[in-house]
Amino acid sequence: MDKFPLEVHELELARLIVTTLDIDIRPEDIAPSAPLFGEGLGLDSIDALEIALALSRQYGVKLRSDDEASPKIFSSLRTLNQYIQEHRTR
Repeated sequence: MDKFPLEVHELELARLIVTTLDIDIRPEDIAPSAPLFGEGLGLDSIDALEIALALSRQYGVKLRSDDEASPKIFSSLRTLNQYIQEHRTR
């Protein structure tokens, strides 16, 4: 895969996702604007729960599955990173 230009926080987040989910992709190969679910990385709702737990531990960010904003927040690496940078407590 081609490398995508990731900013520092996006690369850190991509590493967290790859490590948490133990997926066979290099963090730098995740396109920042590609969908995390479906055609993108192909993640599912269980993956989202695992990521949310890891984000809570790492950044103090609380994400709830019943939050109406969750689909938008989890739509891509870039949108997830933006949310984390705005709401992190660590």
